[in-house]
Amino acid sequence: MVVFLARLVFQLLAVYAVVLLLVYVCQRSLQYFPDKNHPGDPKESAAPSMREVELRTEDGLTLNAWFAAPVKRDGKIVVMYHGNAGHIGHRAVKAQHFIDKGMGVLLVEYRGFGGNIGSPSEQGLYKDGRAALNFLEKQEYANAQLVIYGESIGSGVATQMAYEIQPRYLILEAPFSSAAAVAKKRYFFLPVDWLMKDRFDNIDKIGGIKTNLLIVHGDEDSVIPIELAQMLYERANHPKEFITINGGHHNDLYDHHAGHVVTEWLEKQIAAEEPAVQPAE
Repeated sequence: MVVFLARLVFQLLAVYAVVLLLVYVCQRSLQYFPDKNHPGDPKESAAPSMREVELRTEDGLTLNAWFAAPVKRDGKIVVMYHGNAGHIGHRAVKAQHFIDKGMGVLLVEYRGFGGNIGSPSEQGLYKDGRAALNFLEKQEYANAQLVIYGESIGSGVATQMAYEIQPRYLILEAPFSSAAAVAKKRYFFLPVDWLMKDRFDNIDKIGGIKTNLLIVHGDEDSVIPIELAQMLYERANHPKEFITINGGHHNDLYDHHAGHVVTEWLEKQIAAEEPAVQPAE
């Protein structure tokens, strides 16, 4: 009996070791779900005023992205880093909310997504994020005009970019404290801290960001539980605001009027930075 149990334990440990090896080797296919198809012509999308542009990364990649300039040359530009599924064409509806307000939008596409070459990784996405900022700098837009926006795993890219350039505004939609924290909830039976490569440790960076912060999260999000966003919020500096979308899941916040909520918040912040008009004497 003892020999039988010993053999059983050994076999189970061997199977578990194989599982760990497979997860380690294949982990990025479990973390990123890119739509590799080209998003098509932006003129045929929900944001027809956008145009396709090229972003050049520091490691030599040329990525397609979509851009709409602000109505006013000194207007705000929302730099949007999307989540780990689909491509930029699926975010045109979100972009149009800001375009309708006269703002510019840069929909940033990642390596391995939307017809772009390469494969996604944490450091790779950071390089793609910087390429977007470099594009706007070459177009002679100032950092003061930028609104950094991150959705889901894009919150990791947005947080890193905000940490690097310290913009006036940072908006995080369905963010996490870290990608590792999300993985721990989903794969509780695995030693995530030992295995995970792309951790996107937002919570370790958010305290170093001094900006106007908005976090928007659905209270029924089963992909990234709302408590992970709340942990991030608690660590962040003021001024900050957390808006819960009642009935919102992970991918449907704009169906629950999040677009109106976000643009209303942003317009309020922009109005507050404008100097008060002095009454005529």
